[in-house]
Amino acid sequence: MRILIPIAHVGHQLPLLFSLLILNQTTISAAPKNLTVATQSELDHSLRQLTPGTTVQIQPGRYRGGIHLKRVAGRPDAPIVIEAADSSRPPEFVGQATGFHLSACSHILLRHLTIRASSGNGINVDDGGDSINPPTGIALVGLTVQDVGPKGNRDGIKLSGINQFEVRDCKVERWGDSGSAIDMVGCHEGLIKNCQFRHRSEIPANGVQTKGGSSDITIAGCYFYDAGSRALNIGGSTGRDYFRPRDADYEAKRVRVTDCIIVGSDAAVAFVGVDQATFKHNTVFLPKRWIIRILQESTGQEMVPCGNVTIADNLIIFREDQIRSHLNLGAGTAPETFQFERNLWYCEDHPANSKPRGMPVQEVDGSYDHRPLIENAAGQDMRLIKIIGKATPPNPLPGARTLYREHESPTGSEGSLPTEISIPSDEKSDVQ
Repeated sequence: MRILIPIAHVGHQLPLLFSLLILNQTTISAAPKNLTVATQSELDHSLRQLTPGTTVQIQPGRYRGGIHLKRVAGRPDAPIVIEAADSSRPPEFVGQATGFHLSACSHILLRHLTIRASSGNGINVDDGGDSINPPTGIALVGLTVQDVGPKGNRDGIKLSGINQFEVRDCKVERWGDSGSAIDMVGCHEGLIKNCQFRHRSEIPANGVQTKGGSSDITIAGCYFYDAGSRALNIGGSTGRDYFRPRDADYEAKRVRVTDCIIVGSDAAVAFVGVDQATFKHNTVFLPKRWIIRILQESTGQEMVPCGNVTIADNLIIFREDQIRSHLNLGAGTAPETFQFERNLWYCEDHPANSKPRGMPVQEVDGSYDHRPLIENAAGQDMRLIKIIGKATPPNPLPGARTLYREHESPTGSEGSLPTEISIPSDEKSDVQ
């Protein structure tokens, strides 16, 4: 059986790329345990036997939420795997405060499970209060998390103080009305990839939030549909006691958002107390109040102002009769340190007003007189069919590069398509 785990971070100054190490369990020196369970009692018993290399396969059915593992660890060469026996019929974990809680655990893979109706957080992974020895090697793959809360700061997936982790191919729908689909507090070297987030835009919730001193996080190839008021909250507001590291002077640092499709929400993205971020090759479709927000919610002399952000090569489609302003610039920020490059802006109801107003700096090579033709608009499978305009279309092409997958490039050149990251041949990705 093959299992996938994240390995070491490539480097802080380069875009975060994860490689996935393929292990064959037959090569692990210590004979692994392969357990198949079909009842609650069998599951409970198996979870008391977890050692490095153990795989627990869970038969379809309904199981009780509230699974709590504390200080359980696999190894880099022998992770613990808890997964569906049949990925097409995942077991459902229903109810309790938290569906799965991993506290001070490392090298664990949860795969192809459904978590529903948790009153607190759907999945909670934390460092158990030990910020000196953070958990590593946690992978959440192919999970569905639904109907969490529904009131209050309740998260679909809560990650606190963990390093070198991956959340991939997950779907989160309907979390707490002031929580987040994924909330990262003091997390580092993480990848959120090919996930889906759906909720409502009229509530003070977030889609993906990275705050509390988090750094080196990549959010790639994800789909957001009315994922709370702020689809992406890069940074945030965190009490000093919860920062990891405690002396961080930023809410988030070196965060990269790429190749995402963001539909609706009050704001597609908010940069909040972040130092160094890139928002590149994303498609923003009909935000309801603002396109971009630049804010500072954690204040004090120790905090650097929000800044050093590059916003480039995005496709941004909006309606003038919906948004209050193109950008919302808050006090205590450094908008003059932002860079805007090669974005294509299109105002659907008044094309002549496509050029955004109130920009803090002059955009480099922005495009305001092209009309993008979209197929399956607002859908996860939306495609950019053609760019109409008298001038030459932008190069590289704007927006999420998944817009061009399986279609001829609208400019007639395939050179702008993304290359593939180094992952197993049966897990191909369209995201660099």
